[in-house]
Amino acid sequence: MAKFIEIENELYISATSTYADDRVKVLNHGNTFGVFDRWGDIQQIGTMVQGLYHEGTRFVSDFEFRLNGERPLLLSSNISENNEILTVDLTNPQTETGEGVVIPQSKIHIFRTKYLRQGQCFESIKLANYDTSPYAFEVEFSFSADYKDIFEIRGQKRRARGENLPAKKDGKNTLRHSYMGLDKVERQTIHYFNPAPDEILTQTAKYRIRLAPKQVFQIQIKTGFKTGEEAVTMETALLKEDTKLASFFDSSRKKIPFIETSNDQFNHWLNRSKTDLVSLIADTPHGKYPYAGIPWFNTAFGRDGIITAFETLWLVPELSRDVLFYLAKTQATEVNDFMEAEPGKILHETRKGEMAGLGEIPYKLYYGTVDATPLFIMLAGAYFLRTGDLESIRKIWPNLKLALNWIDEYGDTDGDGFIEYRKKGINGLVHQGWKDAGDAISHEDGALAETPVALCEVQGYVYDAKRKAAVLALKMGEEELATRLKKEAGELKKKFNETFWDEALGTFVLGLDKDKSPCRVKSSNAGHVLFTGIVDEKYLPKLAATLMSKEMFTGWGIRTLATDAPRYNPMSYHNGTVWPHDTALIAYGLSEYGYTAEALQIFQALFDAAMHIDMQRLPELFCGLDRRAGEAPTTYPVACSPQAWAVASVFILIKSFLRIEVNALKKKVKFKKPVIPQWMNKVTIHNLPVGDDTLTAELTRHSNNQVSIMVKEKSPGWEVQVIQ
Repeated sequence: MAKFIEIENELYISATSTYADDRVKVLNHGNTFGVFDRWGDIQQIGTMVQGLYHEGTRFVSDFEFRLNGERPLLLSSNISENNEILTVDLTNPQTETGEGVVIPQSKIHIFRTKYLRQGQCFESIKLANYDTSPYAFEVEFSFSADYKDIFEIRGQKRRARGENLPAKKDGKNTLRHSYMGLDKVERQTIHYFNPAPDEILTQTAKYRIRLAPKQVFQIQIKTGFKTGEEAVTMETALLKEDTKLASFFDSSRKKIPFIETSNDQFNHWLNRSKTDLVSLIADTPHGKYPYAGIPWFNTAFGRDGIITAFETLWLVPELSRDVLFYLAKTQATEVNDFMEAEPGKILHETRKGEMAGLGEIPYKLYYGTVDATPLFIMLAGAYFLRTGDLESIRKIWPNLKLALNWIDEYGDTDGDGFIEYRKKGINGLVHQGWKDAGDAISHEDGALAETPVALCEVQGYVYDAKRKAAVLALKMGEEELATRLKKEAGELKKKFNETFWDEALGTFVLGLDKDKSPCRVKSSNAGHVLFTGIVDEKYLPKLAATLMSKEMFTGWGIRTLATDAPRYNPMSYHNGTVWPHDTALIAYGLSEYGYTAEALQIFQALFDAAMHIDMQRLPELFCGLDRRAGEAPTTYPVACSPQAWAVASVFILIKSFLRIEVNALKKKVKFKKPVIPQWMNKVTIHNLPVGDDTLTAELTRHSNNQVSIMVKEKSPGWEVQVIQ
């Protein structure tokens, strides 16, 4: 069996010699997700991560269906196009009934459907007899619950665990499994069956079924999860029509403008990404928030939420607004080394579950990130430019000022003008940029950098944050603050380019260590500084060439670390793999500086990767091996999929080649030298929110590669400008 080992904050997977099929199907909704095998079962094989999870705990660790004691034969297994329902077609193996009658193979069709909604799992099993003879047989469900915390699944050892309580039957239909945690919180798994089983025990439920020719028998199962005193309703009648679920999700999808192109394959990728993104957006007390990814990060992450919002800002500005509100409400207000909290600092992640509640891990509210705070300010400034929504900015202006103060008072620990980080909590992250694996920051000889470390991209984030905050300060009537911020941004840009640029490498160094020694390796981090605007134009040609060099560009995307670095490993979490969001942000930065050919090459690479990956769903990351003709990218075994900033990458890529800017302050939609790939002739954006109305525009590529735009609908008083 394979197992997870967590080493220096990086997820690894050991080799496995099992022949078991551990390919999985994933469903998610809000704080609940399920990892199933292709039969629709849950069993601990391969990577041992299958289960039904709720609020950071595995509430179901085994759930298996058997016919006459045997596993059915798999016909097909699919996640619906709208990403909501797992459907599985099965049939019987040749089996003998208790009456000595042989049921030939493939006479009984078994159709399973599963979906998640509002913290519960719904399942329907329909059994149909397609033979001319009647058959009697038994079906059995076996189930168990280990109540492991998600961090236990990831490999973290605990000194002690709580107590599994005796299972309880509630009448003929319901069975409860319970666990009393060390946190004195009881967690329950409640299985409700309709109709009632013929026999229900502590870990099994059995039906004795007799089917006449063409007769159908249906079993419905609802599994609910209860934490503490929260209410769980196990009604006597389950939802009868899966179509009711579709309407529930349709309203969320309609909030994202519809984009269609002349390329059907691209449309499929686009729609898949849209559906995945909607599935990851959770309702919170402070608005909607994109959870980071399944299975490891099904919760709110500051950095991930901000970047996902940034990738979709031009299309769905209200998501950015809600992300800003959520992070303002969870902003740190005091110093707490265990949580790595400091006044004004923006959240890194939040976790529920027993281990977080007990303080065995610091992630109940954890602030160990150096970049979420400037990114928070950047997003606020970009949101205001996109929407002109001064009322929302006014609500979070005190939070933005606190974030600015954190940059100066706590972020620059040695007063050198650069923002750096170091771990303060005993269980915190050593590295606190987006590459937070323990071996992610290294020198040209392979030695690991000692903290505090000043990362190159973080300086770019701070530069753009101060520029944007200066604009907001003016709107808030704080002219003195605006003048100071603008001046500080200019000084930072000058000092950054002088200090971080390495002419021999042809790129910005990854960072500066505790001795201010540069980490002289070529990394994707240097590509992030492009979209912040901090780069002196004289360095652009070399930087673009380095990013697109064979050492960095795989043909599928841009490596996190170049092949000529000592720590390069195409299978390492942060030292040579390709992350779609990372690559897409670099494409966007190149496009902003006019390097559209390079941006299109990157766009093509990620599109090709999506065409080769199951469901056309870009995962969190894949291995950084060179592209091989006719083959798919090499998978990274424990990558999250779906993962928010990965599935949202397609939206920032579209922005990169259309070069669209929506400026609510000027009431202008600008297309600045837009380009469309050769394999796409037309792009239509429907119902893009602008002001109080919407814009619908059709862009067409002509034989000379010029792009024309037909505006079909726009808000009164708004101008659409095209610069060729």
